[in-house]
Order: sequence, then C-alpha cells, then structure tokens
Amino acid sequence: MEGGLLLLSSLPLLLSLLSRFSSAQSPGFVSLDCGGKVNFTDELGLHWTADDNLSFGETSTISVVNETRKQYTTLRHFPADSRKYCYTLNVVSRTRYLLRATFLYGNFDNNNVYPKFDLSFGATHWDTIVISDANTMEMRELIFLATSSTVDVCLSNATTGQPFISTLELRQFNGSVYYTQFEEHFYLSVSARINFGADSDAPIRYPDDPFDRIWGSDSIKKANYLVDVAAGTEKISTNLPIDVNHDEMPPVKVMQTAVVGTNGSLTYRMNLEGFPANGWAFTYFAEIEDLSPDESRKFRLVLPGQPEISKAVVNIEENALGKYRLYEPGFNNLSLPFVLSFRFGKTSDSSRGPLLNALEINKYLKKNDGTLDGAAISDVVSHYTSADWAQEGGDPCLPVPWSWIHCNSDPQPRIVSVLLSAKNLTGNIPSGIAKLTGLVELWLDGNKLTGSIPDFTGCMDLKIIHLENNQLTGEIPSSLANLPNLKELYVQNNMLSGAVPSGLLSKDLFVNYSGNMNLRKESKKKSLLIVIVGSSIGAAALLLATIASCLFMRKGTKGHYEEDHVSSLSLQRLAASKNDVPAAEAAHCFSFAEIENATNDFEKKIGSGGFGAVFYGVLKDGKEIAVKVLNNTSYQGKREFSNEVTLLSRIHHRNLVQLLGYCREEGHSMLIYEFMHNGTLKEHLYGPLTRGRSINWIKRLEIAKDSAKGIEYLHTGCVPSVIHRDLKTSNILLDRQMRAKVSDFGLSKIAVDGVSHVSSVVRGTVGYLDPEYYISQQLTDKSDVYSFGVILLELISGQEAISNESFGENCRNIVQWAKLHIESGDIQGIIDPALRNEYDLQSMWKIAEKALMCVQPHGHLRPSIAEVLKEIQDAISIEREAETVREGNSDEMSRQSVHSSMNMGSMDLGAPENYLSIDESIAQPTAR
Repeated sequence: MEGGLLLLSSLPLLLSLLSRFSSAQSPGFVSLDCGGKVNFTDELGLHWTADDNLSFGETSTISVVNETRKQYTTLRHFPADSRKYCYTLNVVSRTRYLLRATFLYGNFDNNNVYPKFDLSFGATHWDTIVISDANTMEMRELIFLATSSTVDVCLSNATTGQPFISTLELRQFNGSVYYTQFEEHFYLSVSARINFGADSDAPIRYPDDPFDRIWGSDSIKKANYLVDVAAGTEKISTNLPIDVNHDEMPPVKVMQTAVVGTNGSLTYRMNLEGFPANGWAFTYFAEIEDLSPDESRKFRLVLPGQPEISKAVVNIEENALGKYRLYEPGFNNLSLPFVLSFRFGKTSDSSRGPLLNALEINKYLKKNDGTLDGAAISDVVSHYTSADWAQEGGDPCLPVPWSWIHCNSDPQPRIVSVLLSAKNLTGNIPSGIAKLTGLVELWLDGNKLTGSIPDFTGCMDLKIIHLENNQLTGEIPSSLANLPNLKELYVQNNMLSGAVPSGLLSKDLFVNYSGNMNLRKESKKKSLLIVIVGSSIGAAALLLATIASCLFMRKGTKGHYEEDHVSSLSLQRLAASKNDVPAAEAAHCFSFAEIENATNDFEKKIGSGGFGAVFYGVLKDGKEIAVKVLNNTSYQGKREFSNEVTLLSRIHHRNLVQLLGYCREEGHSMLIYEFMHNGTLKEHLYGPLTRGRSINWIKRLEIAKDSAKGIEYLHTGCVPSVIHRDLKTSNILLDRQMRAKVSDFGLSKIAVDGVSHVSSVVRGTVGYLDPEYYISQQLTDKSDVYSFGVILLELISGQEAISNESFGENCRNIVQWAKLHIESGDIQGIIDPALRNEYDLQSMWKIAEKALMCVQPHGHLRPSIAEVLKEIQDAISIEREAETVREGNSDEMSRQSVHSSMNMGSMDLGAPENYLSIDESIAQPTAR
C-alpha cells in the first residue's frame, strides 16, 4: 500500500505485513491488532493486521464488559525487565502522521496489579502509562513530522506489572495539516479534541474524518472533566454541507453541530494532563444558523487580566467569508495551565450569543535527538540482522539502553561499553566499533571473528579491550600504544603474528597475548608492564589480577558494610540500652529536677493526647520548650519512647520538630522539644484558633510545602529511610512565623534497604490510615503519601478527616466526600468558606487533583512525596501571581480573574522547569 507504515523488527523481527493491507481504506493507514492472530476489517472499514509474526512478548486474550471490538479482545505483553520492546514502523520522510497507541488491561495476568510503564517515541519519552482500572482504556496520540524512513514506538521501565499494548495505529496527513514552525524540534502530544453540540456520546472518526482523528463528544463530562457549562448553553445542528477544505480540515460532521450561548456567553473548564506546558490550541467555527439581515454574531475570547492576548472580535460569517465555511483561529504556541477555563462572550453590539463547533489542544513534546553514536552502532547491527541481540530496536541509549551496551548520562549520550562476548559473531570486526569515540570498554571475546584488529585511534577513552578467543590475524596495531587510558588488553588465543609493539611494553598496562603461536615479544627490563607469554604464567598473572580486583572490591564493600553496620549498631544501642534509656551521647539527658524547674512544677499544660500531656517550660538559658510526659508505662509505651529518641537523635531538618533531649527518672518518661508557638495545624483548621482568624490559602500552601519537605527528608534524605506512619494535622506544628514542622515519631519505622516494604502490625490514626497498609500489613513510604493526601484535602476544605455530620449520609470520611465532588467538577463544594474566595481556582484545582492521586487505593498509583512537593510549589507560584493581580487591580474584571483561571495566554504558571526549553520564538503566543 502506497505510503503505508510497516511494522518491522523492533519487537523486533521484520514483519512482512505490507501486502496484507487493502487499498480500499485511505492511503497511509496501518492498524495493528497487538496480540491478534488473524487479519480483519472492522465496522468502520478499517483493516486490522495481526502482529502474529513477532517473536518477542506473549499474547493474551481478554474480555471487558461492554467492549466488543475485536482489536480489544487481545493484547501483547512483555517481561518486566530492563529491556525496551519496540515496534519499528516504515514512514515517508517529510510527511506528517498521527500515531495512536491504546492500552486495555483487562486483568490479562490475573493479578489485578495495575501496570505502570513508560512509552517512548524513538529516543523521546512520550508518556508514562498508568493503569488505574482493568476495564478503562488508556489512549495516547502523537502528531509528528517524519524525518527519516522509520520510527520506533517502545515500551520499557515497568514499575509495576508488565508492559503491554492493545493496538498501534498510524494515519498519514496530507499537505500542511498540523504544520508548525517548531516541528523539527517538537512533537504534538494530543491533549483534547472535542466535538461541541454532539448529538450522542459516540465519538466521530473514520470514515467521517478522512484522517481518522477521534473527536470526543462534549456530552461526556468525564473526558477532560469538561464542566462549568454556562447557563443558556444550547446545542444546534444542520444537515447542510460545510466547506472545511483548508487548515486542519476538521470533518464536516463535526462542523455540522455546535453550541451557542443564548445568554451571551459560553464557559467551560477542563483539565489538561501534562500541563502547565507550551501548547497548540485552535477553535473551529462555522456559522450554521441563518441570521436575518439585521442580526449579527460577534464575540471575543475573554481572558480576565490578560487583555494583551485576548482574541480580536470574531464574526464567523465575515471571517470565514461566508456561511457554512470553516474559520479556524487559534495559537500556534502559548502557555496553558493544568486547569483551563475558557469563555466566549458576545460583544455589546451583537444580537446573537457566541457559537463553538469544535476545539483542539495539543502539548509540545520536546524531541530528543538520541545518542550521538547512532550511525556507528547501526553499522555494527547491520552485520548481524538475524541475531536476537541486533533486533532490540529504538534508540541505542534512550530511554533505556540496549541490553548489550552501556551509555553515559549526557543529554545526548554516547556509548561507553559494547558487551558482545560469546554472541557467535563472525567475519571482520565491524568498522563502526572504531567510530564509537566515547567507548571505554569493548568485549568481543569468545566469538569467531576473523581479520585484523582495527585502528582504535579515535577511541581515546578506551580502558579495556577483550578480543581473546577469536580467530583474528595480522599484527597487534602499534596505535594501541597511543591510547592514553588503556589499562587492559586481552588478545590471547587468536592467530596473531609479528612482534608486540614496543610502545605497549613501556606502558603501565596489563596485557595477555598468550596462545598466539606466531606472536613474539620484545621485553624491556624497566617496563612497568605485566606481560604474559605462556599459559601457566598467564594463569598466575590473571590470578594476581583477580586477587587485586577482589581486594579492591572487598575494600570498598567493607567500608560500605562497616558504615552500615555502625549505623545499625548505633540504632540498636539507642533502642535497647539499659532500662530502655537511649545512649547519652545521642541525645541530652535532662534530670527530673531540671524539667520540674523549667515547667514551674508542670504548671502550664498546653496539650494532651493518647501519650499523655504536654507542658510549657523555659530552660535556664531562656530557650522555650515543650515537655511531652508519657503516661503509658507498658512495653509499647517504652518502645515508642525509645523509637522517638532514636530517630530524632539522628535526623535533623528545619521542617522536623527538634528534639532537645529526654528524661527518664523517678518513674517518669519525658521528651523535651523546641516550643512551637502557634500550636498544631489541626487547631488552625477546625479548632479553637480558627475563630476570626482562619489561615488564608497561600499560607496553607506554604504549610503544606514545609510539611512535604520534612517528609521528603525522611523518605529520601535519611539512610535508611524513615516512614513516619502517623501523619495528621495534629502532628504538624507551627512556629512563631507559622512555619510548619512535622512531629511525633513514636510510631515511625525505619525502612529496610533493598526491600520494597516493611511488614508491620498496623498502627496509625483512623481517617489517615492507608487502606492498602491496613489490608496487607505491608508498610511503604506511599503509606505516608496517603496520609498526606488526606491532609491536603483538610487544607482545602477545613474539614476533619472523619465526621459523622459534615459529609452527608453516604460518606463518613473526607476522601470519599472530596472524591465525589472533585471527579464531578464541583470543587467549590469542598472549598473552605473561611477562605472567602481569596484564592486562585487553578492553584486550588492543582492541589485537589494531586490530593486525589495521593489517596489512590493502591500505593503504586500514588506519586512520591517529591512529586507532591513540586505540585505544591507550582500552586504557590500560581497563587502569588494571582495575589499580585488582586492587589494591583480593583475593577470587577480583575476580581473575577482570580477565580476563573481563564488563561489561554502566555503567563508564568510556576517554576521554569515546568516548561519546555525553547527559543524566544515559541515563548511568545503566535496566533493564526
């Protein structure tokens, strides 16, 4: 089929599929039924081809409720190993394509362990596929300009489960469709493609769209959380043809429906996954109502606070040069937020409200050009195309390297090791190997290579060369002596001849050339070289080298072991000292008389809990303290006392409450902390401190940031890491400046190095307790993430984690209640009224969405605390910008902008790392 794309060897045997395609469908279409056994034509007229000739991966049959399409009854899955598994597709260079990959889990492995793995396009990381439901399909689409004759789609880096794929589709575009001036360096990752005014939930695609784009119905609210529909929004349609033959050519059927704002406005809100980022956003208009001569339809895109990038007035009929014709205004490049609210409002001289037929938004995905050694290593592979190791596909180094090479960590990496020992290689050593200029180690031993040793002059970093046990002939090149870093050369048991170059004999070099009958050496008495000339001497020298290597490794290992061992012993001494009193050198030991004097005989009680009471005190040096007096004399109480002293004696961070010491005397067990002047976060959210002075939203975000930093230190800054196990608002304390610090480590656990979880009897607080930990009794750092997600929901709502009255009849906890509101788009229903609308809705949505991710039922679906911290920092940046708007503008437009987040403009939404590294031309919005 002319212009077709062919599945090649990159999962990786060459599949001769081209002849299977029928010429009836559009040119440039390929639809691969992954895991399928037979070819077929579906109800749309698309021809599906089975990838049954693949030798990698296994196939499975699945059954999903309400899914009857044949291509979604099978899938292909791959081992969860360090390799990547790729499809290689033939394309026509300098042509644009739509690539679509789908993933329907269907519990194919009968494990109900939802997979998470990476999807890459060539060397570029495309997305991370996270399966959250066995019966929900994940779909990813990419628009790209082909710059070579093949492209690769790869699966790799399985975090949980196995990588798998259901279908892979390619659709060729015509002419300048989706042309951008940045396409040489960026792909377009499809974020939203919406058909407004749709007459059903069914999407529109081929044959109505000749390019088989999938236009989702605006009646499905789940898709992109398309909500906040303005009052007076009505659907309209026509059966008359629409002229769409220019620009992106949306299908006629899409343009025959629309929504109109009969009250003068159209307002929507949607989530854009992967944003904030630079994006491509276009609207599609066609006047499909017959206006009388005295009627007009004029409207503009309203961008509160951003008048400089507001669209000019749209008059569809005038702009499109007639009725029933496409008009396609939009931006080629602009910064878009995660939560995008947009509104079209009619002008004062317009008699009709705004109209919208369709919308399309894509994210710029920066292209990674891949390894610098691509051409050289391709030459190596070309000599052995039938070998399994030569068919791994994709970029040699990115996103993960081929199994037989190692690469450095440069943004454009180089190959540093080639590991092809005993691979049955024949013929001459491929010339491409000598062109790997970053090569450090070369292992070609144990093959059947013939010919001479190539000139490695261009590989100045080479340290180790293994060419032994082959059939190489000729002399050892004298140029090897010019390699400044060469330390080991193994050429024994070949058919080499001549003399060992004298230059090698003057280097500090280990070389083995025994077993070459026609090779002679010219020794130099003062040489530092260890030369091996016979098998027995060679064995001895190799033994010496092995011993030296082992000693070196043991030395390093011993040092590491002793460090870990000392750490473990220290912890044991702290936790199991005589009378359960931690070692004196680890924490200051106060006398009971000192504490009694500091607290004025325990006069001022400032708190209490299951552990006992907390009293205020002042030491002789004027330092204010909080004294926690434990009333539990059981073994459990002693263990928690020792645990807290143990941990806080060895960990120090500005966002962890500082332990000043302890006292265990006269039957009393006391912990002495720095005094935190502003009490607990719980008291400020729904306790006595809330009366008349509730903390505002940006301060809540800063408290969340401080707390997350403390937890991040526990998870990643401590060796071994620490799992808090009892995170809650009453364990987050606030100092005089309202800076937050995490406290109460009595239930904390130390993680075991190299182990994914700690088996532990369930402890914690109801409402904050990770349900997966509760069921499995397997504690991980993601258990803390769950608890922190609950805290984020409390910060948003001002509600307690558990309540019999606040959440209605069907919910007793904040997670259930908040999830119902957030997933239906009703975030206003959970926002704390005490915030008095003084917040930016976009920052609120960002935290709400991240909180829901934190409280996912399965730990592997939750983000790390570092990821949560980054989102909080982004939300703070958004809020500070909104504060500037609020303080600098007093008109009604500015006040509305704080809450609407109607930003389709180029505004700074957070830290610079959220954005693509792009030149000035793409940093400014470009309309078309």
